[in-house]
Amino acid sequence: MAETQMWKFFDEMNELVYAADIDTHELLYMNKKALQLYGLQSAEQLAGKKCYEVMQKASVPCAICNGRELSEGYFKEWRYYNPVLNKYLMVKDTMQQVDGRRVRVELAMDVSADNQQKNMVHNYQHLESLINEALRIALQASDPENSLKIVLEYLGKALEGERAYIFEKNKKGGDDNTYEWVANGVTPEKDNLQNVPPEVCAGWYRIFYEDKCVVIDNIEKNRTKDVLVYETLKRQNISSIVVVPLYSDGNVIGFYGVDNPPVEALGYTSNMLQIMGHFIESLLKMRNLVRNLQAMSYSDQLTQFGNRYAMKEYLENIRPERSIGIIYGDITGLKRVNDEAGHEAGDRLILSACKCMREAFDASYTLFRIGGDELLAISAGIGETEFGENVEKMKACMKEYAVNISVGAVWRNNAAEGIQSIMAEAEKLMYEDKASYYAAAGIDRRK
Repeated sequence: MAETQMWKFFDEMNELVYAADIDTHELLYMNKKALQLYGLQSAEQLAGKKCYEVMQKASVPCAICNGRELSEGYFKEWRYYNPVLNKYLMVKDTMQQVDGRRVRVELAMDVSADNQQKNMVHNYQHLESLINEALRIALQASDPENSLKIVLEYLGKALEGERAYIFEKNKKGGDDNTYEWVANGVTPEKDNLQNVPPEVCAGWYRIFYEDKCVVIDNIEKNRTKDVLVYETLKRQNISSIVVVPLYSDGNVIGFYGVDNPPVEALGYTSNMLQIMGHFIESLLKMRNLVRNLQAMSYSDQLTQFGNRYAMKEYLENIRPERSIGIIYGDITGLKRVNDEAGHEAGDRLILSACKCMREAFDASYTLFRIGGDELLAISAGIGETEFGENVEKMKACMKEYAVNISVGAVWRNNAAEGIQSIMAEAEKLMYEDKASYYAAAGIDRRK
């Protein structure tokens, strides 16, 4: 790349300055100070090098890279410990369009000598090894779910916190505590922190939208300033806290943090959480991708009911001591509709039947389509009376939607006799109901 006037401006600066292609990570420029510190004799030695190869001695792009967050005309300031230089740096990053390329320009100042940073450098050296190990193990985990749990555990321990957690904004606008690690002797709070009302964390989100973190050294200072947050934290025995925002495509999607880290290390905790936030965000994206692929593979595309694979997995996880109710349904007349009116009409009949089942059976049931005309509604842990009422509700829905479903319904106090035998009984009853329907209607099923 031809030397531009902009690069000449940086050459004599005492701060470290480098530029790299955001998309390819190609190292395009280093000023004299940076070349010196990284042991390079001239700019020519940068040819063909990646920024992470030279500056981190790594073989893959950095987990902490924030290139995708940068925009032209704006600077992002952060701090981190560079293990190659053995220095604690204050960094300012921005993006510039140079010769048709999106270029990350970074200015870094060595703050290792600052009195208040002296101990931090040592801590970062220790923490760096812990984080590297966390990343190594996390990336070897079987799936992103386990990776997230591993990272939280490592962060919680390394930062000497009592809890480490992730909150994600849900479709209702509230916040769900989706992942949690707790230290020994600390009470888990995850189950108590589902669909937290939006007004509780509203003040935090205003801070997040400014690309800032929440750092509280003593919640008693917030007793009157933010009553909802104070009461929520107080109930959890939280005295100090650090939380940082999580982003996806530039939008705040939640936050993660640590409860009760040492007060004297809150700045250090904040910096590390911000660095690791990029990795957390990547894992959440990977998790969502895996979930979407799983949903597609376990879902009937027409009805969005579970398919046979989903049914098999659901049944395998039912404990034998639990009660179970199974409704085996068959959409009567589907073949005739397909033959006489076409498959689009048949699909409409199937969807009407599924709508009937959705309205008849609440969230305690799981619904499956296991064949062209065969539907299942299964509920584990349901009472006999409630089960019977839901079956009658389904029969009432059939009239409303002008669809007939032959029904075989079986309830057992427990599933100990075996799911397959209970399923077989429900199927047998369904065929008996189907035969009765055709006989009453005077329909010869052989024609």
